[in-house]
Amino acid sequence: MQVSKLFIIVLLIVVTCLAEEYDPYKILGVSRFASLQEIRKVYKKLAKEWHPDKTNDPEAQNKFVQIKQAYELLSDTERRARFDQTGITEDTYKDRFDYSRFHSNPFDDILHHSYFNFQENDIAFFHRLSITSRQYDKIVIPKSVHTPYLILFYTDWCFSCLQTAPYFRKLMDHLEPLGVEFATVHTAAEPSLARRMNVHSLPCLTTVIDENVYVFKDIISSPQKIIEFLRHHLPYKLITTVTDNNLEYFLTGWEDNKVRALIFEPHSYVRLRYLITAYHFRHRVSFGFVNSSNLHREFQVPLDMDTVLLFNENASRPVASVTMKEIPTQTLNNVISSNQYLALPRLSSQSVLESLCPCEWNKPRKRLCVVLVTTASDSHDLHRQSFRRYAQASPYSTERVRFAYIYHDKQTEFVNALMPDGEGITPLLSIVIIWRRDTSHVKYEWLPNKWEIEENLNDTVSKLETTISRLLKSSEALTYEALVTDLFDEHAKGIFGRIVTKLLIFSERLYEGLSKDQILPVLSIVGTIVFIVGVGYFMAYLVRIEEESVKQNSKGKAGDGDDANYQPELRLHELRAEKYNGLVRLLKPGCRTLILVLDMQSREHLIPPFHKAVWPYRKNKTLMFAYMYVERGLTWYKDLLQLSLSEERDLNINPRNCVGTVLAVNGYRKYFCMFHAKHAESSKKRLENKASKPTVNDVEAAAFIGFNSDSSDSDEEILLEGNLLDGLPNWLDRLFEGTTQRFHFNYWPDFPNK
Repeated sequence: MQVSKLFIIVLLIVVTCLAEEYDPYKILGVSRFASLQEIRKVYKKLAKEWHPDKTNDPEAQNKFVQIKQAYELLSDTERRARFDQTGITEDTYKDRFDYSRFHSNPFDDILHHSYFNFQENDIAFFHRLSITSRQYDKIVIPKSVHTPYLILFYTDWCFSCLQTAPYFRKLMDHLEPLGVEFATVHTAAEPSLARRMNVHSLPCLTTVIDENVYVFKDIISSPQKIIEFLRHHLPYKLITTVTDNNLEYFLTGWEDNKVRALIFEPHSYVRLRYLITAYHFRHRVSFGFVNSSNLHREFQVPLDMDTVLLFNENASRPVASVTMKEIPTQTLNNVISSNQYLALPRLSSQSVLESLCPCEWNKPRKRLCVVLVTTASDSHDLHRQSFRRYAQASPYSTERVRFAYIYHDKQTEFVNALMPDGEGITPLLSIVIIWRRDTSHVKYEWLPNKWEIEENLNDTVSKLETTISRLLKSSEALTYEALVTDLFDEHAKGIFGRIVTKLLIFSERLYEGLSKDQILPVLSIVGTIVFIVGVGYFMAYLVRIEEESVKQNSKGKAGDGDDANYQPELRLHELRAEKYNGLVRLLKPGCRTLILVLDMQSREHLIPPFHKAVWPYRKNKTLMFAYMYVERGLTWYKDLLQLSLSEERDLNINPRNCVGTVLAVNGYRKYFCMFHAKHAESSKKRLENKASKPTVNDVEAAAFIGFNSDSSDSDEEILLEGNLLDGLPNWLDRLFEGTTQRFHFNYWPDFPNK
């Protein structure tokens, strides 16, 4: 018990000492009460002073890193407050196990005590590799695009983690020389990172490849299983199998702007070292694994040794080769790095531009890019070949001068930005010399002569060499300057390809994220969804069959009659006392009833034209249609007209004058509109009185309705009963437009019960 307390005390002392040793205020030379503006000002001054490119001090690199880390800490309000309160930040906590600053481990004497006999100090070994969430996001994720990562999740006093340590060491010894990076994460200190990476148990091994996380589900005791796990999650078809049949196709496929590499091995399979190398250079080099003894003899490659041949546009002979019994990864990377571009590469993406034409703000270090502008057509192949031969033989083809070409039709925005106003330069087959000051500012100069195949080529070459020689001088400046955007990535996947890739990655991660206990519930859910969808589809199929059957039956019934195009009959109701509430008084809001006023003598003459006029509106669910015998509803009709007057009057109703009248009644809003052949509403009067209550004169003007039994028809046109409804269709149009006259009242009169 006393030894445990002693261990904890010593641990706290060491942590405190390490925390006190790191003082960001002291590094920047500011007080603890300095404002953010003061800290930023001092940081800019120190960063400029200690930048490795600005000074020859051997400690400049370390000093610059310390200044940068101190500024990052103090510019973060939360981290700075935590440091001021405790003296320990999250980075300080993580770095407390970094013993590289000591010649010996300060815990060796304690941990090798008989009470703490942990083999090879495994906890300290894990701590030395430990990373934070910030390091994961800033370093691991971007670097995983080119380098695979294996990350182990552990925690203190985890005996399973201690048992895993020897296997993890062996794995590091085997895979680190091949280019695999290793790291560990303290789960208790980084719980959010563990959740992000789907870690549910400890110890847990994960791999990060191309920004995607995969979890190793097996026990971490077999390095061979882990190697297979890593091989399985590397991108598909990193290395193409090359035989006698596809050799020429493979070597001449450099139109994708990639160098070709042939791998010869005594083994019949591709080893992990070459897969990792191919993954690292996959954006610049296309790798092929030779699986043919004839090709070994053709290229004079020994059968018992490893050989890698690199080819550019010339497929007849390699530009570089390396042959060894066991090629070290570093040697292989150095050879490929030195030859990862074609003799005349194409500016096909922003990353290619950054590598060939890096940004240079210092004039003495000016680096030029000589670019031939062409199109992606066969007609310019000879010009590109001629320019390629010159680039290979040019005395200026050095690190400071790089030759390339660009497709104008694919990089139109970039090329057009280099066109000076008013100069009238034609870019095709012209040469532009570029010097990039920074990521968006470009200085450039166009060569006046076009690049030809034969004619005047000597003059063009002479002019080009003179211009390059002049511009390489630090005192000379390029003529024009422009703001440019990033190059379009010609090798990027399309929308469909990206969607398919995302779906495949998601399905793979979903499958790997399921344990054996979770597979059965997931299958049950999927089966239930499939069953529901299947039953729904089957029911819809039955409904569709039933609908088709009904249609067939209706067609058959219609075919038996005189009219093959049978349609449902429009229903006309007779307005009576028992139907009065349903047709008039209790109508729902927005509903109306069209009522035809007739008598027994005019029924057979008025019903057919009324039916024909309202037939187009039969499917309107807000309309009902009825007719009323004037003999039966005369008292109701008289009361209705009486209520619509603004003053009380005694009306004498002539029933014969009411025949042919059509009433459009709105039971909810208590108004009606009237139609009769002799009641011609003028357009002016409708506009003036559309929203107002009718006056006495308005009503008296409609004497035909029966307001005055003494009105004489001698001076008016005589209409036959069959012609009374000729103007009804036009009146219905005005009715639904809302331009007909409305007669309002306070309540609906009772309909006579007889």
